[in-house]
Amino acid sequence: MATVALRDIVKVYGRDIAVRGIDLDIPDKALVVLVGPSGCGKSTTLRMIAGLESISYGELRVDGRLVNEVPARDRGVAMVFQSYALYPHMTVRQNLEFSLKLAKLPRPDIEKRVSRAVTVLELGPYLERKPAQLSGGQRQRVAMGRAICREPEVFLFDEPLSNLDAKLRNQMRAEIKRLQRRLQVTTIYVTHDQVEAMTLADIIVVMRDGIIEQTGTPLDVFENPVNLFVAGFIGSPQMNFFEGVAENSDGGVCFRGEHFRLPLAAERFDSFPAAGERIVAGFRPEDIVPEGHGMTPRHGFSFSSRVEFTEMLGNETLLFSSVGDDEFISRMHQPRLVEPEETLAFTLNLERMHLFDADTGRSIRTPATQE
Repeated sequence: MATVALRDIVKVYGRDIAVRGIDLDIPDKALVVLVGPSGCGKSTTLRMIAGLESISYGELRVDGRLVNEVPARDRGVAMVFQSYALYPHMTVRQNLEFSLKLAKLPRPDIEKRVSRAVTVLELGPYLERKPAQLSGGQRQRVAMGRAICREPEVFLFDEPLSNLDAKLRNQMRAEIKRLQRRLQVTTIYVTHDQVEAMTLADIIVVMRDGIIEQTGTPLDVFENPVNLFVAGFIGSPQMNFFEGVAENSDGGVCFRGEHFRLPLAAERFDSFPAAGERIVAGFRPEDIVPEGHGMTPRHGFSFSSRVEFTEMLGNETLLFSSVGDDEFISRMHQPRLVEPEETLAFTLNLERMHLFDADTGRSIRTPATQE
């Protein structure tokens, strides 16, 4: 297997800089997910690792070997594309064998590798079918099987599930995770779907505008976002934000917004903003607790708001409300019918409050998250 190291990687297209000097270490056998909005540089980064895009500046190493100028076929990587990229005139068996025949492997080795992929992905019943006779999920499994046959040091996935319906996406997510655990192959996976990223990754890399905003475990990135962008991008629904200023209060500091005056707990933040400084308070939907639904926080701030509309998801209900001009989403874990315009009492869980500098967007972090 292999590690992958990116050192000050830059990709330039004419006058446009798609990737802006990123550094990243991908451990052996890890499943790393690059996630971010469209145009953030994640697919370009993956294609540079694959050898499908040249590297403008910087170094790329696979298991310690510099591969900037190494052809794609010799890098020890295999890529699974969003579009499957299967040969429509070939059967499943022929698709699996094709790259191995090009490499002039002996017939016994080809059969051994194909047999392994067929067993792992349960493709036996489909070997004599052509891609047009397969479902989307089956085609994706064939594309994965073709990558397995190459026995790469690194798997690369470029948004492989975006063409599937919701049910198939869930099934294939589990299949990819199970496959990666079984094969123990270093895997780099690109998606714009933060739910995919959270459920699949050992390590999440959040990108924006060609740079890496944050790298960490899914839990760490969710619990300790380094800035407003990561806080708003990771989490479904996204974090709620309330703008305000810092204000002196009883020897301490509090957050004063248009409708809230919230104390800042010393144990929650490693430093306090100066009085008058513009700050943003953040609360995830589950940390705005509707009265009677979920545990009442030990340290909370209660207020009332009218519910404008709801989204019933079966096991939970999302409530869409507002206080003045501040719209927010809360999560009700014990669903009940909530009438439009019904007024409910809510409690902000101050123990779970996030705080950001309004000018820089950087998080005011807790001591436990200091590096």
